[in-house]
Amino acid sequence: MVLISELRRRNVFRVALAYAVIAWLTLQVGDTLAPALRLGDWVNSLLAFFLILGFPMALFFAWAYELTPDGLRKEEDVDRDSLTTQQTGKKFDRLIIGILVVALAYFAVDKFILSPSSDAESVQTVEASAVEEEETVGRNSIAVLPFADLSPEGDQEYFSDGIAEEILNVLVRVEDLNVASRTSSFGFKGQEALGIPTIAEKLNVRHVLEGSVRKAGDTVRITAQLIDASTDQHLWSDTYDRKLTAESIFAIQDEIAQAIARQLGILIDVDSVQSDTQNLDAYELYLKAHKTFIERSDILGAIDLFEQTVALDPEFARALAGLAAAYAIAPSWGFTERDYTALAEQRAQEALEIDPETGIGWAVLGYVSGNRQEYKKAFGFYDKALEINPKDATSWLWRGIENNTLGFFDEAAADIERCLKIDPLYGNCIRHLARSRLFSGDIDGALELVERGIVIGFPALNPMFIHAYAAQGNSAVVAAEISRTMSDAGYPTLIEDYYRALVDPDFDFETERLEFETRYQTATGNALDWGVTGDEFSPLTFKVFDAVATVGSNQTFWVPYPVEWRTAPRRKAIIIENGLPDYWREHGFPPQCRPLGHADFECTYEGRDTVTDEKDRTRVGAPN
Repeated sequence: MVLISELRRRNVFRVALAYAVIAWLTLQVGDTLAPALRLGDWVNSLLAFFLILGFPMALFFAWAYELTPDGLRKEEDVDRDSLTTQQTGKKFDRLIIGILVVALAYFAVDKFILSPSSDAESVQTVEASAVEEEETVGRNSIAVLPFADLSPEGDQEYFSDGIAEEILNVLVRVEDLNVASRTSSFGFKGQEALGIPTIAEKLNVRHVLEGSVRKAGDTVRITAQLIDASTDQHLWSDTYDRKLTAESIFAIQDEIAQAIARQLGILIDVDSVQSDTQNLDAYELYLKAHKTFIERSDILGAIDLFEQTVALDPEFARALAGLAAAYAIAPSWGFTERDYTALAEQRAQEALEIDPETGIGWAVLGYVSGNRQEYKKAFGFYDKALEINPKDATSWLWRGIENNTLGFFDEAAADIERCLKIDPLYGNCIRHLARSRLFSGDIDGALELVERGIVIGFPALNPMFIHAYAAQGNSAVVAAEISRTMSDAGYPTLIEDYYRALVDPDFDFETERLEFETRYQTATGNALDWGVTGDEFSPLTFKVFDAVATVGSNQTFWVPYPVEWRTAPRRKAIIIENGLPDYWREHGFPPQCRPLGHADFECTYEGRDTVTDEKDRTRVGAPN
């Protein structure tokens, strides 16, 4: 008790309390100022260290010294009974009260003014992060994986794939829903072992729909389940056991789409899935035909299946449009035994008479019009197709190809990039975007896309890109590709000639022509006809420019290599024969071309040559 009384008498408790409050207030102020002054956390740590270190020193001075009007004096020299010591105690009391008031004021400001603002900033930061994550992987995003075939014979893969794709097509039409493309989603077929979270991450979606189909006799069981990939939790699942009819199949698709929409909080039309055929056999044939056509595995086989479908149900608009599309592309795959262009137009018109909202029907009319050099009409049809279905990747691709043909490479790239935004693994879109880059002079960009196509398994490396590799001096790629294609075609004895024609600047085909044609006839049993050799022996490679085809030239007139082709009279002739100047004079010339009077024109290559790294301003078609 004596010690406590003495501590109190010497104001040690008052000093301890005052020091503690001042130390706390100092740390709070330091915590506030350090970030503002861009000082590290070490500043507050150092401050706390010295404050703690100073505490026992303050207590020692409070015990040993007394604060008087004459300054600090030793305790033994101060009269404790004097008025001075009493006043000192009162001064400490007023000091402590003042410090407590300041501390309380600071606490109130921090609690009710600074903290809410800071909390709001934190909330905004969290919300911003959440929004950023939501933008990266949208809440309303989904991939539809191919449904498993659980039929007893295991022979209904086309049917199970078709059901999944039909559901995907319904969901694609929902405005507020981001749906991974068929190509991307079906690319994970057989890779279920990766797990839903991994697949969803690769497809950049939040939700995944998977399911199975069991078809037996006149019954079908379809099971579907919706999974939140972020938690790997099932949100919804159901099983549908129905009698196998076209009407019941469409009804199940509608119910599944509606269930998904409800889970995601999206409203869709009740009649989102329409029974456009009541003939089950026709519907099953349509699914087979569509699968074959999409895979481009057998164009004539797809045509045959579509024709059987239409024979069973001549009013099946989607089947008619699918048949029209198969007819339309047949010539580009080398099939010319029928007038496929006329057939495509006829079937597309029939489909549109039944259902004017069949978008692909309008796209086919655009494709046909472009082949007939009716370019203005073609763009009108493509615009109509995209107005009906802006998420149709093929319509964007075909319009992009038309722009490429006409020399509007930037517009073509924009169209084809829309195709790839919808369907990132659409190999044909990758190839034609590579062409846009090549034609505009972005050789590196073109070859990057070519290699991207090769990586996903799409054969994008054709002769026009081999010429670009040769121009870069990349003889290894040239040798590998020529060796592969010539060996596959059964012409191994011609590999060296083809390689030399591409990479040897001293190669003179005219002096070696007879020898080469003799080896060709020995290898193939046929005389060499440059007009029908196709990709195996490009006339451009051997600089037989007069043999380059006019129609179906595959946009050869925009190919920048070999360099001699840019000034070849045959190139200008092909541009004219394809009707490009007529379109340009009515609708405007592309950037690389300009009119010369009322009847002539010139085009310049605006790219950068890889080897010389100099602009080539050689004119095509300029007067001598």
